[in-house]
Amino acid sequence: MSKDIHIKEAKTREDYLAFVKFPFQLYKDSPYWVPPLTKDEIETITPEQNPVYQNATARFFLAYKGAQIVGRIAAIINWIEINEVKKSKVRFGWFDVVDDIEVTRLLLEQVVAFGKEHQLKNIEGPVGFSNLDKAGLLVEGFEERNTMITLYNAPYYAKHLEQLGFQTAARWVEYEIKITDFESSPEKVKRFSKLVMERYQLTLLNFKNRNEILPYIDEMFDLLDKTYNELQTYVPIQEYQIENYKKRFLKFVNPDFIKCIVDQHGKLICFSITMPSFTEVLKKINGKFTLFNAFYLFKAMRYNQRASFYLIGVHPDYQNKGITAIIFNEMQKLFNKQKITTVETNPELEENTAIQKLWKNYEHRLHKRRATFTKKI
Repeated sequence: MSKDIHIKEAKTREDYLAFVKFPFQLYKDSPYWVPPLTKDEIETITPEQNPVYQNATARFFLAYKGAQIVGRIAAIINWIEINEVKKSKVRFGWFDVVDDIEVTRLLLEQVVAFGKEHQLKNIEGPVGFSNLDKAGLLVEGFEERNTMITLYNAPYYAKHLEQLGFQTAARWVEYEIKITDFESSPEKVKRFSKLVMERYQLTLLNFKNRNEILPYIDEMFDLLDKTYNELQTYVPIQEYQIENYKKRFLKFVNPDFIKCIVDQHGKLICFSITMPSFTEVLKKINGKFTLFNAFYLFKAMRYNQRASFYLIGVHPDYQNKGITAIIFNEMQKLFNKQKITTVETNPELEENTAIQKLWKNYEHRLHKRRATFTKKI
């Protein structure tokens, strides 16, 4: 180990706070890094507060040069991924470092050692505990701000990993879509939406409050399993994760931005979750969740010119049948009503071309690319 760099495992609440706060120092002068809520980050990594530890094991490490923190990393094992999906890998996440490859090497050695301790064969990251966590190293789009549900990092991160023998595992793309007025929106989308609704006898559900959404959330996650279970990165979502998701994110949801479609028997066959963009307000409050800052978050939910597509699920029986045209047609009306002019997509796997085809009818640009990196251990 380098004489001037030492690694410490985070074990106390003070360590966890230092772990969470390190990027705030690293990116304090960056106009592009958007901070998470400190409280949310602490709750996510603390075993007593995050039920994901029912099927996961994790260790957290800090790199110091003298008394100064110069890096952090999480070593994670998702036992469902190993025992059910049969992928023998240790995950790394919460990966942030100064531009010193020795720091990166020493941190990754901790993850590799953790993986070997459990007889695992590969290391991969950056990812979180599950598919519901942030994932993917930014490899293009360094002059774009991250959203509430994505990561930001400097360009040298990927260079460090490549120099240390890592190869790309999965690739994601993100799009920025411009929203025109409804009258100017693609006429074929409007016509096709009406045709699909009539052909399959479908009904669109709109919600007035969060309580109306609750009965459908379990069905939404069941639909997520059916929609994405063939993709290379997917790990089945557990019931306790759904409950935790409700607790963490439902407070940020504007009911107007949730759209569900049911068939003639009332069964959910499609849903979408879009959220007003919290990028500007998160930058403003800098990780602090106070009563006063809650006002800014509430304001962002109601008065915003940007939005983010978070999740879209379509039952396999209805995929490639134009169902998403209905969702986008309705979202177009909503965006116009809310005066939203720009929408960002959630990261989409490059091979998920079915989703990417949805944007071809709109003015759009591919503005970010992400990747996870892997190596045999």
